[in-house]
Amino acid sequence: MAGLLVKIFVWFLESRIFGPVLVYFLKKNNLIQKLVSNAEIGEPPVFDPSHPFEELNEQEVIEIDPNLSVPEKVQKAVNAITPPVEELVDGTKPSFRRWTIMDYSRAYSSGVLTPLKVAERFIAAVEESSARPLPMDFFINCNFEDILRQAKESKLRYERGEPISALDGVPVAVKDEIDCSPYPTTGGTKWLHKFRTCQGDACCVMRLRSCGAILVGKTNMHELGAGTSGINPHYGTARNPYDSKRIAGGSSSGSAAVVSAGLCPVALGVDGGGSVRMPAALCGVVGLKPTFGRVPHEGVLPLNWTVGMVGILAGTIEDAFIVYAAMSGQPVPHGPTLPLPKEYYPLLKSTTPISGIRLAKYGKWFDDCSDEIKTRCSHALYQLRKQYGWETLEVTIPEIEVMRLAHYTTIASECHTSLSSYLEKLDVAELGWDARVALGVYGSFSSKDYIKAQRIRNRQMQFHRKIFAKADVIVSPTIGVTAYEIFDDARETGELDYINGAALVRYSIAGNFLGLPTITIPVGYDKLGLPIGLQFIGKPWSEPTLIHIAHAMQALCISECRKPEVFYDLLKED
Repeated sequence: MAGLLVKIFVWFLESRIFGPVLVYFLKKNNLIQKLVSNAEIGEPPVFDPSHPFEELNEQEVIEIDPNLSVPEKVQKAVNAITPPVEELVDGTKPSFRRWTIMDYSRAYSSGVLTPLKVAERFIAAVEESSARPLPMDFFINCNFEDILRQAKESKLRYERGEPISALDGVPVAVKDEIDCSPYPTTGGTKWLHKFRTCQGDACCVMRLRSCGAILVGKTNMHELGAGTSGINPHYGTARNPYDSKRIAGGSSSGSAAVVSAGLCPVALGVDGGGSVRMPAALCGVVGLKPTFGRVPHEGVLPLNWTVGMVGILAGTIEDAFIVYAAMSGQPVPHGPTLPLPKEYYPLLKSTTPISGIRLAKYGKWFDDCSDEIKTRCSHALYQLRKQYGWETLEVTIPEIEVMRLAHYTTIASECHTSLSSYLEKLDVAELGWDARVALGVYGSFSSKDYIKAQRIRNRQMQFHRKIFAKADVIVSPTIGVTAYEIFDDARETGELDYINGAALVRYSIAGNFLGLPTITIPVGYDKLGLPIGLQFIGKPWSEPTLIHIAHAMQALCISECRKPEVFYDLLKED
């Protein structure tokens, strides 16, 4: 539904007479009552997905001193990375590759370009992208004066021969769910920043700023993160650079799109239900969601406490790794009884990937996607087995649909609770139409529903623990469909598309509900040239192994990387 149909639906949903009946049938039709509310579950509730740290004996890693400064951690990551391969195994060159953090760093250090010149090009590109017949609407807020100020300071550091780190002068965008001075944090709304003022940088942003990164603005997002399309009626719809008539995906739509379009090598997102990985896959970039508790959450809108996590969108796995190194590590213990987890970085310098990797695949779930996605992801998995000798184990993940509904119950309850004091004062007309539907359903869950969902969380943690006893990662497609078209009537009201929405979120839930580290890598395109991603779900605290696996997958697929329809080359030679 979109346009007038959405408005009619909202009228019924908000009616005192028809609303409760409509919500009852919605939840019954989606089996929430049967599989969550009224389910008999023996396990006690687990109210957050914290995992005690355990040594995993990962291959090709180095332990990181927790007392290192953030720039020192970034340098450790840079030292662990192999320079980009200009030629493929067969001697050919990639037809296209995005500029990386190290490309920016080398251009600045050599004097070929300055951060100020790149900032000026960035501003011109943003203005051009907004003036297109189909505006790309990458950003909610972008302060050009502040960008130029940061760039001038970075330029002076390079002129003195004193850059802070490899991130010095590199443009980084931030989802408008994360505090970043001097911007308000809107959460994709027209009202939230009026109730909750931004007091400064979020911890993750503060760490990037301490490395000299240029924070270039707040990216567009689905209102309140309450959807998978990224369509925002207030700030326009961030469009997919591979086809500007199609969605970029939600809710971190703008962050995925700016990386895909070459405006930034990296951007920050928040992933509560695949909100980093879905748009990353739809826009053909890397999306990394770390283990729950690995990256501090201070300064992020508290829309969902136990499933939402700061994530990274990047053009390459190396760039995702560098930014992960800058942001990871808790300043204080993240739980009352849990010690700080140790940090290890993967060593990506070896030309031979790590050996003996066991990939768990649940065939029925893996194949529950479009034929083109299934074919492309199956081929990528075949390449991993053939090239590296890795093993695929057929497994069963029980009660996947139950887990999806329990996650929905959790994220809905937490979002509505976090906003409840604001919603009491809010004129409902300030909300987008699809957000009104979401909040109307979110507010219908009871304490019994929430506790039942947390009992299911415990049960699923046990299921996944058994799988990880015999496998290193679980592999699946990232999305069930590629990017679909944006219809004009949806741009005003948003859309209620539960078929495509369910297909987009199908593979994302375990990473959030169970707090597991997860990564998506682009592995090809459908017949329309739209990107397809492959996802790896890891054991708690196994980011080094995930990065190793993603790096190996990237090496096999880099030759197929295609230039988007909308792309800005900020490092081109004059």
